[in-house]
Amino acid sequence: MTTITTISHIEPVVRVRRITLGRIFIYLFLFGMSAFFLFPLVWMFLSSFKPPTDIAAVPLQFDLSTFSLANYEAMFRNVPILSGFKNTLIVILLKGSITLLFAPLAAYAFAKLRFRGRQFLFNIVLATLMLPPIVMLIPLLLQMGSLGWVNTFQALVLPGAISAFYIFLMRQQFADVPDELLDAGRVDGCSSFQLYRLIVLPMMRPALSALAILVFLDVYNDFVWPSLVTNSIDMQTLQVMLSYLYTQINNAAVGTTGSNAWGQVMAASAIATIPLLIVFIVLQRHFIRGIMAGALKG
Repeated sequence: MTTITTISHIEPVVRVRRITLGRIFIYLFLFGMSAFFLFPLVWMFLSSFKPPTDIAAVPLQFDLSTFSLANYEAMFRNVPILSGFKNTLIVILLKGSITLLFAPLAAYAFAKLRFRGRQFLFNIVLATLMLPPIVMLIPLLLQMGSLGWVNTFQALVLPGAISAFYIFLMRQQFADVPDELLDAGRVDGCSSFQLYRLIVLPMMRPALSALAILVFLDVYNDFVWPSLVTNSIDMQTLQVMLSYLYTQINNAAVGTTGSNAWGQVMAASAIATIPLLIVFIVLQRHFIRGIMAGALKG
C-alpha cells in the first residue's frame, strides 16, 4: 500500500541576518571611508555657490544666506567652457567609435583565429605596454607636425585610438567564449566575421559596455596629449581648458582677483564633474559586470 502525504501548507523560510559587532564595525569603517573620499567633491560643489572670499575661510562652513550663482555667471561670461565640452564630446565620439570597432576585432583574432605568427604578434602588442606613455609624446608630436595635424581633431583622435591595453582586455574576454559554439557556427556555414558578429558580440555585451566606459573616462580625463597638440583655445578639450582656467580668467577680466578666479574655477570644475557622476551612477552595474565577466571560470 502506498501512502501519499499531502503538504497543504509550507512555512516560508525566513533568513534573518544577524547583526554582529564585527559587521557594525565594517559598516562604520566603510561609511567613514566614503565620507573621507566624498568630502572634497562635496566641498567643491558647495564652494561653487559661495562668495569667492569665503571659499578658503577657516573653519570651512557654508552659509545658506550667501548662496549665489555669481561664480557660474562670471565663469560662463569669461571662459568658453562650452567649447571645451564640444571638443571633448567630438573626440569621445570619434575616438570611442574607432576603439570599439577595431580593438574587439583585433582581440577576437588573437583569441579565436589560428594563423601563423599569432602569438608573436600578440607578444609585440603586449610589449608596447611596457613603454611609458611619456616616452612617445615627443615622437608623436613631431609626427603630427610633419603631417600638418597640430591643433586638429586628427591629432586628438588618432594617436592612441587603438590601445594595446584595450586589445589585451578584450582578448581575455573573448578567450572564454566556448570553441564548441564557434565550431557549431562553422558547421552551419558561418564565416569568421559572421561568427564574430552573430555569436561572439552578443555574448560580449557586458565586456563591450565596460570597454566603452573605460574609453569615455580615458578620453574625458586626458590632459597631457591634448595640452601638447593644441595651441588655440578653440581646439582645447575640457581638461586642458580647466587647467588654464585661472590664467584665462585673469587675462579675460581685467582686475579679477585671485579669490574671484578660484570661485569660477570651482564652478567650472563642478560642471565638468557632472558627466562623470552621471556615467558612474547610470552605468556602474554594466561596468562591474563587464570587468568581472570572464574573471571566474566555471
